[in-house]
Amino acid sequence: MMEMMGLIFALTGAALAVFLAGIGSSTGLTVAAKNATAVLSEKPERYGALMLLVVLPSTQGIYGFVVGLFVMIKLGMFGGTGVAAVTWYQGLQILAACLPVAIAGWTSGILQGKTGAAGILMAAKRPELAFRRGWSSPPWSNCMRFWAF
Repeated sequence: MMEMMGLIFALTGAALAVFLAGIGSSTGLTVAAKNATAVLSEKPERYGALMLLVVLPSTQGIYGFVVGLFVMIKLGMFGGTGVAAVTWYQGLQILAACLPVAIAGWTSGILQGKTGAAGILMAAKRPELAFRRGWSSPPWSNCMRFWAF
């Protein structure tokens, strides 16, 4: 029974990492995509440049998915040898290790979407700040002047 509790704790941690990071990622994508759709309805030639700002929050979902896979590999769920015996304490340790990824992925995905949306709106109003010709500096370098104190 105690080994079953350890497995439940460990799989709960993996599920939280995958689902919360995925929720944050999809919410962030939605926020950025709404603004990109509004800009692209008037300026469709900026599709390629705005796409990066829209898909940026999806990285958080990928991180959660990778952590979920690592937990399942640790538990021996792949390979056909059977699930490893996990004590309740080890299960709690795995759950505790997954929680930072779950919470950070959730909040970071949403905030990356809001940041991407702000960049999209800035690109619509002042494209000279967002899109430069050449590779002398990244497109967001001029945006950083705003935050310099």
